[in-house]
Amino acid sequence: MSHTIKMSVEVALSIVGLACLIWLMVRTLKRAEDPAKVLFKWAFSIPFVLVCFWVAGRASIYGPILIVAMGVVLSIMWTPHISELISRPLTSLYDGGNEPPEPKPYYSIAQARRQRRDFLQAVVAVREQLAKFPNDFEGVMLLAGIQAEDLQDLPSAEITLNHFCDQPNPPPKQFAAAMNQLADWNIKLEQDFDSARGALERISARFPDTELSLAAAQRVAHLGGTEKVVLASLDRQPMAVPEGVKNIGLLHSSEHLRPEEADPTKLAAAYVKHLEQHPLDTEARERLAVIYAEHYQRLDLAEGELNQLIDTPNQPAKRVAHWLNLLADLQIQQGADYDAVRGTLERIIERFPDFAAGELARARLGRLKLELKGRKETSGVKLGIYERNIGLKSNLPGQL
Repeated sequence: MSHTIKMSVEVALSIVGLACLIWLMVRTLKRAEDPAKVLFKWAFSIPFVLVCFWVAGRASIYGPILIVAMGVVLSIMWTPHISELISRPLTSLYDGGNEPPEPKPYYSIAQARRQRRDFLQAVVAVREQLAKFPNDFEGVMLLAGIQAEDLQDLPSAEITLNHFCDQPNPPPKQFAAAMNQLADWNIKLEQDFDSARGALERISARFPDTELSLAAAQRVAHLGGTEKVVLASLDRQPMAVPEGVKNIGLLHSSEHLRPEEADPTKLAAAYVKHLEQHPLDTEARERLAVIYAEHYQRLDLAEGELNQLIDTPNQPAKRVAHWLNLLADLQIQQGADYDAVRGTLERIIERFPDFAAGELARARLGRLKLELKGRKETSGVKLGIYERNIGLKSNLPGQL
């Protein structure tokens, strides 16, 4: 029985050894730079080892010397492969090992041709890469840029961008970047503000109720001002420059020379009218809130405007923290009590507990009583009482 077990163990070990040998052969052949050379080494080594052991078994006197000689020959042949097999797991951490590089497009040829002003060949080079990587955003924008800026072919650039944006699931940020770039080209190259507005509105339509749609709506709200600036630069009229004040250094006072400040009443009315058309214009709403607080002393109206900004979904966290801090500033400025300002600062801490805005709000809350006390001591005496509504109509329901 013991003899049978011994034979079984020897057979099992032989099979395992043969399997390891085959695995090692296949592995070295796959990783070899010259497979034919490695195959020759295996074809020589296996018969050589078998012959050496057979001879050593027959000639017991010279057997050890023959085994040592065999080891020297095999070490010379296989040391590079064995060292690579041992060190490869460590070196692979730095050089990536034998993993093939990730395929990606290369636009160096197209960019070089573009710099040489060989725009048509640059387009050909870009299209060659896009044929392999059809949805590569860098290539799409490069192709559209050459078409619009270098070839002055904005319709082709628009087709290129629309082809990318009309795919089933385009990345939101790339979609927005493409439409913003198309809007820029419409304004810069064609002075076509309607097409620019249409490109921006596509962002809001494709990704509603997102930070991208809010940014697009903000830009649409300011297209009117951009249009005036661009058109004025294209149609420059002669401008009469009034004669300057003579002997200004000899005047008793120069207060009358100071330019008139903008009328807050007119600004507020203009902002209210503007917000009726563009309710998502955060810049205009913030300025309106400041006018309500500082000019009309209507802290309630200012709070309403700022709270509308703060409660709008998908606003950037940085902007929300700014509006909450601005609300706290206006509350202190207009004499709100401690509990009101504390509530505003606690809203910052609650929204941003692990961010810098929350830490700053905690620090400010700790010195809030001193800040309120200093404000009361430095505040001047208000002279006169006047109507603070001034006929203004708020665009928030339930106010005024």
